[in-house]
Amino acid sequence: MKRIFIALSLIAICALPLSAQKYALVDIEYILKNIPAYEMANEQLEQISKRWQSEVEAKVSEAQSLYKTYQAEMVFLSEEMKTKKEEEILAKEREAQEVRRKYFGPDGELYKKRQSLIQPIQDDIYNAIKDISNDKGYMMVMDRASSENIIYASPKIDISNEVLIKLGFSK
Repeated sequence: MKRIFIALSLIAICALPLSAQKYALVDIEYILKNIPAYEMANEQLEQISKRWQSEVEAKVSEAQSLYKTYQAEMVFLSEEMKTKKEEEILAKEREAQEVRRKYFGPDGELYKKRQSLIQPIQDDIYNAIKDISNDKGYMMVMDRASSENIIYASPKIDISNEVLIKLGFSK
């Protein structure tokens, strides 16, 4: 009996700090949708992306046009001319791939532009969440939008509107 009492006491003592921890949720998508600068940045990125995509498509179209011309003239060309035309087509295709990689690759211009426009907004959000967490004593703040594991959470622990207010966007 004494052992059971001691074991239950130890479990209760260990569980006390767990119950004192505070958690909060934020919805980053909701926050971003309510920040006009983010919407403008996305619009700007969309316009740039479309312009660059049309440039890539023009290069691909040139390569396809050269290939179609080559196929139509192939029976009339000498082996030397065929080789020259094939090299020309391959060069155009490589050029199109290079332009695509330059703009849309992992370290491409679109990625750099996105970083320069979006990263400051994300940093501001992070700092606002951090400040609110420190002020209110939250041990953990989770993003509702990116967590598939959250089935239900009380709206009482959602601090998304507080983050918007902290950033200067009242909701």
